Amino acid sequence: MNFHEYQAKELFAAYGIPVPPGKVADSAEAAVDAAKSLGGEQWMVKAQIHAGGRGKAGGVKFCRSHDEVKAAAAGMLGTNMETYQSGGRALPVNLVLVTDASDILKELYLSVLVDRATRTVSFIASASGGMDIEEVARTRPEDIHTVEVNFVEGLQAYQCRRLGFDMGLNPKQVNQLTRIMLGLYRLFNEKDLALVELNPLAIVASGDLMALDGKVNSDDNAEFRHADLVAMRDESQEDPAEAEAVRNNLNYVTMDGNIGCMVNGAGLAMATMDVIKLAGGEPANFLDVGGGATKERVTEAFKLILSSSKVQAILVNIFGGIVRCDLIAEGIIAAVKEVGLTIPVVVRLQGTNVEKGRELLASSGLAITPADDLNDAAQKAVAAAQAA
Repeated sequence: MNFHEYQAKELFAAYGIPVPPGKVADSAEAAVDAAKSLGGEQWMVKAQIHAGGRGKAGGVKFCRSHDEVKAAAAGMLGTNMETYQSGGRALPVNLVLVTDASDILKELYLSVLVDRATRTVSFIASASGGMDIEEVARTRPEDIHTVEVNFVEGLQAYQCRRLGFDMGLNPKQVNQLTRIMLGLYRLFNEKDLALVELNPLAIVASGDLMALDGKVNSDDNAEFRHADLVAMRDESQEDPAEAEAVRNNLNYVTMDGNIGCMVNGAGLAMATMDVIKLAGGEPANFLDVGGGATKERVTEAFKLILSSSKVQAILVNIFGGIVRCDLIAEGIIAAVKEVGLTIPVVVRLQGTNVEKGRELLASSGLAITPADDLNDAAQKAVAAAQAA
């Protein structure tokens, strides 16, 4: 699950990570009230969407008066903003964050994530932070520093100090970085997060370190332990089909192709998409209905697939291990009738009672094309989509 910047900063503050004072507003007038309550003479107005790159898209404005704050907020609220990190979607701006505008001496970068290659929680840092950190990583990889944390020992203060000196910080700033990293490590583990990013972690005019922007992603599998994080979910920032899938306990990701996929098992779903590509087609989605492919779940899965106007054929690839193939076939037939499908459906079944399942599909009287194996299914689905 993703979080807004203001939510990330609330988490940071709870773990002792310094952030600038700020308030959220849902109208231009409320933004002015926020600026007045913060005091000072200059502010930042920042669009709250689940994507980075807002500055380049006009979603971050520096303001020197209340009128400028009002104009900046009015120009963002109610619009849809697309950035190079929004995955091709224009996300709605329903809130803005008004913060004190800090005088920045230098921008740093700091993040913590699970590094699956080393099987560790790792910190990544650079003395060259800001909007172009990706370019730094590409052109000057020597400026990127990494700390791999031993799971048993945990993050050690000496690792933080070494990283700080590698980044060219002075002793006072190194001590501050140590406190920030130890706080991030506690936050990361206690809240079951997948990614935390401070960009920039700035050196402000006082010479102190402060997190001026932040990104937080949590592990969906741990949501049952964190009702406080679940309460922060903003479905308006999510793909509507993906949000609906979450409500129906389905794993769904929208893609750009025209062949809808319904599969039980994440690995099998990945293989199905690969075989569709090999057959010359393009998958329209990743959809794992799980081991218990009931009629109700299959019906909801068909509805999700059909929510995309791009879909011209559907490939159903089910392995009947936990559930028998004849029961799956009955569920598919019932779901096709209920949804009223008008596009071609290719079904490949394998597993317990597979022959009975195929017989049910063949005698259903519906426009369901059976397939002998996965390659056959992919070729038939691609041909059906091309014909459509």
